[in-house]
Amino acid sequence: MFWAMLAIAAGFLGLAVLGVLAVRVFVEAQRLARQVTETTQKINRAAEDLEKAAARVAGAGRGAL
Repeated sequence: MFWAMLAIAAGFLGLAVLGVLAVRVFVEAQRLARQVTETTQKINRAAEDLEKAAARVAGAGRGAL
């Protein structure tokens, strides 16, 4: 009987450990998603700035001709 109770306790302990690890993975995935969103916004802003700069350079080049 002792071994059966020990096996049940070990099973519950294992489930508890897996639950804690699942929560940690979820939190880190959320943090990663926020970082990806921020980086995407920065890249989009940089691309817009590059387009504006290219348009200014192209306009200045036409004026020189």
